[in-house]
Amino acid sequence: MTAALPSHIEAASPHVMTTYARLPIALSHGQGCRVWDVNGKSYLDALGGIAVNTLGHNHPQLVPALQDQIGKLIHCSNYYHVPLQETLAAKLVELSGLENVFFCSTGLEANEAALKLARKFGHDKGIERPEIVVYEKAFHGRSIATLSATGNPKVQAGFGPLVEGFIRVPINNIEALKAATAGNPNVVAVFFEAIQGEGGVNSMSDEYLQQTRQLCDERDWLLMIDEVQCGMGRTGKWFAHQWSGIKPDVMPLAKGLGSGVPVGAVVAGPKAAHIFAPGNHGTTFGGNPLAMRAGVETIRIMEEDGLLANATLVGDHLRAALTRALAGLKGFKEIRGRGLMLGIELATPCGDLVNRAADHGLLISVTADTVVRIVPSLILSTAEADEIVAILCPLIKQLLQEKE
Repeated sequence: MTAALPSHIEAASPHVMTTYARLPIALSHGQGCRVWDVNGKSYLDALGGIAVNTLGHNHPQLVPALQDQIGKLIHCSNYYHVPLQETLAAKLVELSGLENVFFCSTGLEANEAALKLARKFGHDKGIERPEIVVYEKAFHGRSIATLSATGNPKVQAGFGPLVEGFIRVPINNIEALKAATAGNPNVVAVFFEAIQGEGGVNSMSDEYLQQTRQLCDERDWLLMIDEVQCGMGRTGKWFAHQWSGIKPDVMPLAKGLGSGVPVGAVVAGPKAAHIFAPGNHGTTFGGNPLAMRAGVETIRIMEEDGLLANATLVGDHLRAALTRALAGLKGFKEIRGRGLMLGIELATPCGDLVNRAADHGLLISVTADTVVRIVPSLILSTAEADEIVAILCPLIKQLLQEKE
């Protein structure tokens, strides 16, 4: 006789390193924009795996495609040509207007590759100690190099000495960029997120993007735009910088590219496309057939289902509904972002909202201490957007009232 299952399963991982401050939740399965935990509780997923699950959960076209690929070939190695790499690379080149692609597995790896490209670009010009401009509040990853490029002292603490060769400036201030680099012959690149994710959903203005593109052209620098979180349709265009009408020289991607399967990429324009030669860079897992199939199918479904238009439509609807619900509330500062990448800034730390929202069946995150981040799947409906508002806004009001 089979023993009865316990009525409640505790979410615990005693043998896993405590690198995350986890909620007491273990997820079991999902459908669309909803997930269920191991105890059967349902949640509306407004986090999307942190801007990863582009097509939601258990997508009826993505899942069979991945099952088909698993039955053929999951991994080989980059000793051989992988035809799906060329298929996905050609599509990314078409969407970006750039020239070629290097595939890896994560955003950190993509950003690390971008930093190597910049240094090699400098060395090829005879610069012995290349320097790269980075930004306050930036987040590019947790390797030693990407951590050094990151602008968050909290995540850097305890991991010094950091890598040298970075010049830090504030966002959206072209004069500060010019002043910080004046007379410096070692500068080789400017590196930033079009919209900072972990830093608080802070957008680079279209004007600043255009000014920086012009400055990089004048001074023969690489313009490197980290689209790891804000790319892949999240803002209503394929890549967030496209709202400004410019093109970068180097563009790291990841997160939403594989709709949950780990895929990273560095897309390069003519100025950077041929910096790497065989042996300069590589990866074991990057570009494997399963990851490439995930990327190809994700983009195909996004195009067929009009998900860029949906990100704009539902994102605008959600932003307007949040603005109406929070307008005039003491302690509410502003809503930032574009499309389905929104940040609600409050005047007080609000990390506790993550737990409160989960208790009410909503998954969100809080970043930069005071910013509620909403980055759901791009299939989110207006009805689901209204549900986010109906759950979240009363919790924000309650929190702010408690802190008065």
